[in-house]
Amino acid sequence: MPLIEARGLTKKFRQAVKEPGLVGSLKHFFTRQYKDKLAVDHIDLSVEAGESVAYLGPNGAGKSTTIKMLTGILVPTSGSLVVDGLVPYERRQQNARKIGVVFGQRTQLWWDIPVVESFNLARDMYEIPPRRYKENLGQFTEMLGLAEFMNIPAGKISLGQRMRADLCMALLHDPKLLYLDEPTIGLDIAVKDRIRKFIRSRVEERGTTVMLTTHDLGDIEDICKRIVIIDNGKIIHDGDLAKLKDTYARDRVIHFQLARPPESIEPICAELPACELATDGLRLSVRFDRFVFAAGEIAAAVMSHVEVVDFRIDEPEVEALIRKVYLGQLSLDSPSQPAPAVVEA
Repeated sequence: MPLIEARGLTKKFRQAVKEPGLVGSLKHFFTRQYKDKLAVDHIDLSVEAGESVAYLGPNGAGKSTTIKMLTGILVPTSGSLVVDGLVPYERRQQNARKIGVVFGQRTQLWWDIPVVESFNLARDMYEIPPRRYKENLGQFTEMLGLAEFMNIPAGKISLGQRMRADLCMALLHDPKLLYLDEPTIGLDIAVKDRIRKFIRSRVEERGTTVMLTTHDLGDIEDICKRIVIIDNGKIIHDGDLAKLKDTYARDRVIHFQLARPPESIEPICAELPACELATDGLRLSVRFDRFVFAAGEIAAAVMSHVEVVDFRIDEPEVEALIRKVYLGQLSLDSPSQPAPAVVEA
């Protein structure tokens, strides 16, 4: 049985409708009007134990609402939801013992006491055995670099330090499920890298199941193998991240730095008829389908006609792909096929 099993999961919110200004306020006081907002619209979602899933979508798509139902904070309007054998909103305390949660905008640490005391309180709340608590805290302290601020009140540490401490706090009791909502928001590159490595280690070494919502595509590529995209409350894609790239992001681009401007690129075009070429002075770029041509074939064809000083390869970017989905420029119902073209700029 999947660790998370949702069927027809739906959440509606009732929103007040009020005209602006004093007149609108008076009308609303005597005659109130409401409309229903469908935040999550009959979604089906299954997550197996040990999976790392990126749960993505534009702002207002229903990501946070789904996570709040999974954690038991919100009660679904309709549909069924089971997390590790429990209905989260019916068995909140039992469910809380099996999950860890990190919200990038909020902290679980007590503001006015040293960070280590917050960890000790978590030990008591979750009834973590002393030996396991000591082992986990020691390992997490080393991996996340917590020693430097362990005895400082949470209200006086930096954002990056707080996020590392929150991650430790969420995992001290060895939860089966870890929910991450923007865990690297506002952090510098070094801290992001440390947090991503730590989360990967939990998945690989302990089989922790991760549900990640983020707008940082680096988090997705470093942590997750599966990607679920939600928009307007509906799941519009659910599949393997590598397959998504293979299907919708087939293009690679090789940029060549030339010793001298080419007299003509027609001979190269003739050898690479299914590729898109562009020149700009001493630069030549070739866009090609990585499942039709190997990078070596492209390089050999170019070097047989021009003198190349240097080159670099741009791999398909998940960020650009997801951006197109958010903007409605790519339908995931039907894969886009690269159109052969030759362009000289």
